[in-house]
Amino acid sequence: MSIKLNIDVLNRIKNQHGESFYLLDSNQFRKNYLELQTAFRTIYPAMNIAYSYKTNYIPALCKIVDDLGGYAEVVSGMEWDIAKSVGVKAEKVIFNGPFKHPKAVSEILLSGGVVNIDSEYELPLISKIIDDNPGKIINVGLRCNFNIDDGVTSRFGVDIDSESFGNILCFIKSKANIHFSLIHCHFATRKLESWKQRVDGIFRLIDERLGIVPPCIDLGGGLFGKMEDTLKVQFDTYIPDYKEYAEVIAGSFAKRFSGENKPMLFIEPGSALVGDVMKFVAKVVSLKTVRGKNIATLLGSVYNINPTLNKKNPPICVYHSGDNEPQWFDDLDFGGYTCIESDYLYRGYSGKIAVGDYVVFGNVGSYSVVLKPPFILPNFPIVDYNDETGQIVPVKDAETFDDLFHTYRF
Repeated sequence: MSIKLNIDVLNRIKNQHGESFYLLDSNQFRKNYLELQTAFRTIYPAMNIAYSYKTNYIPALCKIVDDLGGYAEVVSGMEWDIAKSVGVKAEKVIFNGPFKHPKAVSEILLSGGVVNIDSEYELPLISKIIDDNPGKIINVGLRCNFNIDDGVTSRFGVDIDSESFGNILCFIKSKANIHFSLIHCHFATRKLESWKQRVDGIFRLIDERLGIVPPCIDLGGGLFGKMEDTLKVQFDTYIPDYKEYAEVIAGSFAKRFSGENKPMLFIEPGSALVGDVMKFVAKVVSLKTVRGKNIATLLGSVYNINPTLNKKNPPICVYHSGDNEPQWFDDLDFGGYTCIESDYLYRGYSGKIAVGDYVVFGNVGSYSVVLKPPFILPNFPIVDYNDETGQIVPVKDAETFDDLFHTYRF
């Protein structure tokens, strides 16, 4: 991550926004987007990115994607509302997910967006929209589920060997004003070999079941992003870079589709773009030793940085505030402000630290702000810091009591 921090910068942000906060590097997000796009388009030019809103829906990031010509991959009416609010046109929206609110489905389809069918239960709603608007071309896609030998039976999409798959294809063919825009798949594993298997699976589907090449092929998300070596070594698999993913995915498309009428290749990255563009800054509020165990309590929680509770230690850096003399600690654990016994942000730190210092956690851009529960304390502010200009731009205010409780009845 490109943000260059020092104690003066942290104090300046603290004085304006509070003692703990998120730091966003929107410039790094923009660089990641362009780097990933270039890696793919160099090999297969007919490619575009549909950013996964659910991974981190900070409007400032969604707006950057739209400004750069990318698409919005949304999975709810709420995320569709975000896209509209930042100026995204429906024709640049792909709607996925196992539940789709009828109002959002209707708005997106009638405005030129694509809705990916996830199961037969969606057909009556889509059929009504089509029948009520006979002069309107409706764009639909089909989310496909097949085996990629990853040991997981995904619950999403339509089993390509099921009766439902055939029924949906018949439905699509039966409607004169329906446009079969794309086929889609998504698998959670990020391993490079899994991407070769999903590409091969889609190609087999085209050859054996569809008999046509749809205008777009969307392979979903599930790519590793950039991370420091201290985080990489905690994974039990190799961490590919953008070019390595592009060689496998775009390379396969370039070999398969060599003519002029190439299908558009979509990928739906989230973590791959946003993982390294946020940090979380937490103040040390106390230090103690309990039965021989050194513990620092922070004004922050594991739910601020790692709400999926994956047990990995994020990259960290400690900045001394000068409020107190730092002391050396071995095997110090950073505990959170909650009353959950397992609330630890980091385990096994060795170094100097004092009450009032800042602990800065890296690689917290993925799922952190979207999965943070409103538990015990409202969430902290997010500021976009440009270290070239020194400009601090708030992109989310600190949450307040009223933000959390205005829907309750007292």
